[in-house]
Amino acid sequence: MGTTQLDTVPEPKYWHLKTVLSDALDSEFAVGEILPNERELAARFGVARATLRQALEQLELEGRLQRRRGVGTTVAPPRVGVAVDPARRTWPGGSADDWQPDDADESDTVPAPVGRLLETAPGERMHIVRRSRVTHGQPVAAELLYVPAAVVPRCAAAAPLGAAGRARAVLSALQELPLDGQDHTVELGSARAQDAKQLDRLPGAPVLVVTTRYLSGGRPAAVAVSTYRADTCRLTFGEGEAVSVAAG
Repeated sequence: MGTTQLDTVPEPKYWHLKTVLSDALDSEFAVGEILPNERELAARFGVARATLRQALEQLELEGRLQRRRGVGTTVAPPRVGVAVDPARRTWPGGSADDWQPDDADESDTVPAPVGRLLETAPGERMHIVRRSRVTHGQPVAAELLYVPAAVVPRCAAAAPLGAAGRARAVLSALQELPLDGQDHTVELGSARAQDAKQLDRLPGAPVLVVTTRYLSGGRPAAVAVSTYRADTCRLTFGEGEAVSVAAG
């Protein structure tokens, strides 16, 4: 990568630098190769490290770069197409579902947005199922599935089964209910500490958050909050699915 004069460029410096770096990634670096450190890159392009970080963050957001724990910033492979609910009109945990149930517990406290989507009263008991998804040997998504205890009442007897057993019991109980439909919203976010650890990312790494609400018997019956790695995932949805994208 040669030195580039950016002072006379009318667009923001970091945006132009992002374009220069993107071209270099195509011509000078291989997938998985580690980039020079920030000090060296900033000196090479004659920019402040803050400007460089902005450009690198944008390239990470676009899936061109990955920040890896203990390694540094590497050139990312092409994004993997990940289908969101490939088998339409099915509950989580169905036969075509490739998510892995990890554990489950109960709580009377849920995030306010989830409570609004489920139309539940404060303090209502809730099953919270944690699931993970692996594609081509790497973790690509983590999920929290919220199911009101009143929707699957017989799962109360599943407590002695252990965390994974309770998760499977909740998912199995959902399969017995009629599914009226579902809707999705997608927003860009930053990985929280727990999600980052599960997805092998650094906290604050870009993620895509897909919130799916499931309807049964004319009312909301479950809400899944699925966090996908934005650096490796390209989400696809089934034809006819209602999808809205919100600003993060």
